[in-house]
Amino acid sequence: MRDETERAAALMVDFAERTGLGGEGEPRRYLWTDAFALMNALDLHLETGEDRWREMASDLIAEVHGVLGRHRPDDPRSGWLSGLDAAEGARHPTRGGLRIGKPLPERGPGEPHDERLEWDREGQYWHYLTKWMDALSRAGARLDEPRRQAEAVELARAAFPRFLRRSASGEPIGLAWKMDVALTRPQVAGVSPHDALDGYVTFRWLGRTGADAGLAEETAILHRLCADRNWATADPLGLGGLLMDAMRLAALPGRSGDDERLISDILAGVEAGLAHFLRSGGLEAPASRRLGFRELGLAIGLRALGAISEAAETSGSLARAAGPRLEALRDRAGVGDRLVAFWADPRARRAASWTGHRDINEVMLATALLDAFVDTARPGTTPGGAPAP
Repeated sequence: MRDETERAAALMVDFAERTGLGGEGEPRRYLWTDAFALMNALDLHLETGEDRWREMASDLIAEVHGVLGRHRPDDPRSGWLSGLDAAEGARHPTRGGLRIGKPLPERGPGEPHDERLEWDREGQYWHYLTKWMDALSRAGARLDEPRRQAEAVELARAAFPRFLRRSASGEPIGLAWKMDVALTRPQVAGVSPHDALDGYVTFRWLGRTGADAGLAEETAILHRLCADRNWATADPLGLGGLLMDAMRLAALPGRSGDDERLISDILAGVEAGLAHFLRSGGLEAPASRRLGFRELGLAIGLRALGAISEAAETSGSLARAAGPRLEALRDRAGVGDRLVAFWADPRARRAASWTGHRDINEVMLATALLDAFVDTARPGTTPGGAPAP
């Protein structure tokens, strides 16, 4: 294995042991981290051909569904979030959505909102659910397990109508930032256009194989919610997420002209936001004042620029729509390498800002080292890296 693969493999072995994956101890699952961990396990299986990584991917899916698809042990409710009985719930583990995996129980209906505590309270996040939908659909393709795609689509159908917020006149206005565990009431009612974008791209992505995911109406609503938006943000994780969305759109076999214009708009927002982020001087700060997972999200996104460029090289319309923005951003691609090198240094990983978020930091570092977000989205490879027959 090349050096980056060996380092990523070591990080993933430690993560699995630390969080009880496939072991006898109480598993500690967190949906965002586990979505990237699943992509990493799939990529390591592709890179090495070793069955242990396929087993890790399968174990991770089973644990995420079995833990986060059920109520917490300290919740008076029990069983599957969907309310299905044990057997039917096991056949449809995503029908009630998936918990975040936060340390504190969710805020009850009569409890006052506390912004600080809410970050640590249980519930469901739309942008975590879409990450898991994406990872599940990749697992379905890479492991030749169609039921994973079906579970991703079932999750989309279950969550979307619960998160969708409408005006008094019934017009869709966005997706709630955070819902309660049962998907009955918003815990944080504010809406983010980035959630609508992530939903639109993910729903289009679920249909990339040509199979009808049955999400046409939902996709159309999400597309309208993305219209005429300024996508600029100075948050490095937000910038990375935008680039990941742009890459998935660019990789769609059935990419439309609207999709290509949206890619161009996304890249314009990233160009402006990245310039602001770099001017802020954050990259000059010590590790103790930086958050690894947020910066590594940007690194993962910047490493997706190559895949967007490849798509533009084979499409005149995409090249015309996104070419100038893409060229400017590729000049900044070295920022991603700089971020990975910084956080791969053991000295940076001794900071409390790293150790306090060790699971998510190390998993996303492994994703960046492997380029797993891009690799597992590519068709036509088999375990061991050989071309598909």
